[in-house]
Amino acid sequence: MTRRLRSVGILGVRVDDVTLAEALELAAGWLEGDRPRLVVTPNAEFVMRAQWDPAFRKVLNRADLAIPDGFGLVWASRVLGNPIREQVPGTDFAEGLVRLAGDRYRVFFLGAGPGVAAAAARRLQARYPGLRVAGAYPGSPHPEADPEVLGVLEAARPIDILLVAYGAPKQELWLWRNLGRVGAKIGVGVGGAFDFLSGRVPRAPAWLRRAGFDWAFRLAVQPWRWRRQLALPAFALRVLWHRLSGRRAPDRPFPGEEQ
Repeated sequence: MTRRLRSVGILGVRVDDVTLAEALELAAGWLEGDRPRLVVTPNAEFVMRAQWDPAFRKVLNRADLAIPDGFGLVWASRVLGNPIREQVPGTDFAEGLVRLAGDRYRVFFLGAGPGVAAAAARRLQARYPGLRVAGAYPGSPHPEADPEVLGVLEAARPIDILLVAYGAPKQELWLWRNLGRVGAKIGVGVGGAFDFLSGRVPRAPAWLRRAGFDWAFRLAVQPWRWRRQLALPAFALRVLWHRLSGRRAPDRPFPGEEQ
């Protein structure tokens, strides 16, 4: 894909209007490139966090690609008058990268709880025979642990795709600090994707995901997440206030924050 991405601003956070197929096409080109590319997966929780966390907002707005992971962003873009075409779930994008890697590119699984990254890697190897796993390691997102984690990644090189599952904003801040030191062509924060990809947490049925209610299914499976879900009504109310106040979502709204 050579055309310039169209982006939408949602409460000050850039979101790119890409389909899953377009995002993977971009990634395929980047794997042939000569510099690291950062992919972020904003959803409503990300946007609300970014309202008061300028460091996180900076990373989101300067990433090479910001896929619309949450259906709430698709809804918000429609309300604000500049619609995004589709939701691109981060788990689907992560698995798409693994499928794209095949037996040509090496993938490293970093983060999640003990054994989860390795379980996700094993399950994906069974699903995609020939997948080249560079390694799997839980590590830590804290800056003081960077030397240890980078040592593990150095020993596993070459790494082409780095999937990082520390949860937001820790995974994005870790990638912002360290991606250029790893040597990977693509780094992406994948949140809870390893839980799904390992089979330890069931995903919502496809029809429920298409309807935008995957969050409700996950809350039913993991009720301890209820505090995090409080961001959703707050996000909806803020989007509606912006709409009623006459504000619209502009294209390319962050000229001072793009790379």
